[in-house]
Amino acid sequence: MIAENIKEVRKKIIKACEKAGRNPEEVTLIAVSKTKPYSAIEEALTTGQLDYGENKVQEITAKYEMGNTDINWHMIGHLQRNKVKYLVGKTKLIHSVDSLRLANQIEKDFAKNNEVANVLIEVNMAGEESKFGIKPEETEELIRAIAPLEHVQVCGLMTIAPYTDNPENNREYFKKMKQLSVDIKAKNIDNTTMSVLSMGMTGDYEVAIEEGATMVRVGTGIFGERNYNI
Repeated sequence: MIAENIKEVRKKIIKACEKAGRNPEEVTLIAVSKTKPYSAIEEALTTGQLDYGENKVQEITAKYEMGNTDINWHMIGHLQRNKVKYLVGKTKLIHSVDSLRLANQIEKDFAKNNEVANVLIEVNMAGEESKFGIKPEETEELIRAIAPLEHVQVCGLMTIAPYTDNPENNREYFKKMKQLSVDIKAKNIDNTTMSVLSMGMTGDYEVAIEEGATMVRVGTGIFGERNYNI
């Protein structure tokens, strides 16, 4: 079932790209495997799916130890500073940097191994009090503050749009995220590529792609509903 779901999601990604006049190769599918057993990832791997997202550091480290070195692990959940050290050498991309204090901790821990952490700035575009992320108008200031850090590379932006039954409700937030990304890229800030725009999940990733997402994070649409009681 998981393999079939991935194929179906990929078809929808291609269709959304065609609608927007984009190349499907511009969009990376991140299979959000949080709370799911490694056996579910093994089934997903049969489709060539190599990018996986986790919300918790302990899940990344546990699944990393399973030994498949081809997997690209993405930290997509809120990251506590005391957990950063466990991600060194294990993550391709940290999606959830929302403060200079966190960036400084990443710098400190990754510098010890002489590694560079690729990160995204999490923006709370919808202004939801229940969500992490910085305000859109504070994004450039934070990126400029992070720029001097030698072991942190800002690759772009990430947002978690509001939960909705109608994905069209989130189009405005995705449009604003794309514009924010374009505006910041035009500033040519040091140590900042702005090549990644991570937005869109199971309920709205097609709209996100139409508005410029380069990464979409799909969990339920691939692995089914989650059991948080395990």
